[in-house]
Amino acid sequence: MTSARHPKVLFATSEAHPLIKTGGLADVSGALPSALHALGIDIKLLIPGYRAVLAKCRDMTPFATLANPFAPGEIHLMESRLPESGLPVLIVAYDAFYNRDGGPYQTGGGNDWPDNPQRFALLSYVAAWLGSRDNSSAWQPDIVHCNDWQTGLAPAYLRFWAGRKASSILTIHNLAYQGVFAADMVHALHLPPESFKLQGLEYYGHLSFLKAGLFYCDRITTVSPTYAREIQHETLGFGMQGLLHERRGVLSGIINGIDTQEWNPETDPHLAKAYSAQQLNDKALNKSALQHDIGLHLDAHAPLVAIVSRITYQKGSDTILGMMHDLVREGVQFVLLGSGDKELERAFRKLALNHPGRISINIGYDERLSHRIEAGADIFLMPSRFEPCGLNQMYSQRYGTPPVAHATGGLADTIVDATAENIASGRASGILFYDMHFHTAIAALRHAIHLYRHEPKVWRQLQIAGMAKDFSWQKSAQEYLQLYRSLNL
Repeated sequence: MTSARHPKVLFATSEAHPLIKTGGLADVSGALPSALHALGIDIKLLIPGYRAVLAKCRDMTPFATLANPFAPGEIHLMESRLPESGLPVLIVAYDAFYNRDGGPYQTGGGNDWPDNPQRFALLSYVAAWLGSRDNSSAWQPDIVHCNDWQTGLAPAYLRFWAGRKASSILTIHNLAYQGVFAADMVHALHLPPESFKLQGLEYYGHLSFLKAGLFYCDRITTVSPTYAREIQHETLGFGMQGLLHERRGVLSGIINGIDTQEWNPETDPHLAKAYSAQQLNDKALNKSALQHDIGLHLDAHAPLVAIVSRITYQKGSDTILGMMHDLVREGVQFVLLGSGDKELERAFRKLALNHPGRISINIGYDERLSHRIEAGADIFLMPSRFEPCGLNQMYSQRYGTPPVAHATGGLADTIVDATAENIASGRASGILFYDMHFHTAIAALRHAIHLYRHEPKVWRQLQIAGMAKDFSWQKSAQEYLQLYRSLNL
């Protein structure tokens, strides 16, 4: 094995930007290993060979071949590289599982793939194989770094694999998604019968991929220090709080970073006008351009509140709907970009129809528009009931758009509340509220609107403080490197 100073790391994930993306996991899985690679760490990304991945990784070379334990045929591991960062990528090429129409987890009709247990057990198995003595390739990792339930079986496979093997880390990006399947999958996925118990991967009579990872891994991380504390309690523990509290000695929170090259108002090609903290007046040009693009009244003085989010209960979308209803009558404009719950989508559309020029609802996702919203809005709203880390509050601060957010998870860790003390010290960068109720959320937004309208010096101070923060991946990568070294390889 290599020295503890320079571990070899396999970063196993079910999605990674820019190869394939459904959510924040892809952003982390593209950026964090790339940042570690830039530090000189010998790290490779492991990802399934989805159709989109194969299309984007045309320059592939054979890396290794192994038997498929769950289905006929062989698995071919192909090696490629991420564009720009040059991060090595290992692709699990097994067409019957991955090379199909639809998304990574669901069919085109929005239903879960019925063979998801086998598909992600295979991803986990390959990760464990690479970390085992059976790995026949010239490269063997010291650490297998797993992410969310889709790779949760890898630590279990490693635990029961004979001989010398890699250490394992599991990062929780969202504890609400746990990969729970029928108990008979234990045998089908070649897990030992003794693993199916409370002190193992059994979860209320079912098999949980995530619990397997949490129980058998050597270290657990999650994507913010506050979320690491929150998930040890019933409110946000989703049934795993007892296990997480028991393993608190190996649990830590490391805040995510953002891509500070892609999200940079000084160089962003999507903007109507680039700007900086020293040229904040140019932000107003982005506001008028955004208002024009999305059909809002051209009103420089109307506070423009933005939401870029999945439309779900978790994200507080129901609360947002009520806030829009009340505040649009007070001259506030709103723009929303996202998709999710169909009933809520319809309610947002109906409200926009009743307030033309005041509310813009954009269902779906548009990368260019998301950048223009961050630059053109005055206030960014994130009333999430829970938020493991969150990225948009960091994008917003970088773009001089102070966020209003519920003080949970990564939101509490990355936003400095505009208290009198924090304003006086120049640290304040947004507005937090501490009870997830409609009246506290709308009071916080009203406070932000008041500062925007009546205290421009304080508002400018919030903008500048947010824009000065270092949200780069380099800081987070250094923390992960220290974690890797702590495993005493």
